Amino acid sequence: MKNRIQELRKSQKVTQQELADALSVTRQTIISLENGRYNASLTLAHKAAQFFKMTIEELFIFEDDENL
Repeated sequence: MKNRIQELRKSQKVTQQELADALSVTRQTIISLENGRYNASLTLAHKAAQFFKMTIEELFIFEDDENL
């Protein structure tokens, strides 16, 4: 699942570590999310959406052809 985390994080001048601390995850988790190697849990997606003041649907891009 693609997301806009890196784009939004950089536009708001937030470091990966600062975002990780705010979401109570490791910096490695943020790196994996940004690179598309990890899909966020619903809880993490909700926390990230709240951090960026947007909906989960605005932050994460669901692609129909992905395996569920």
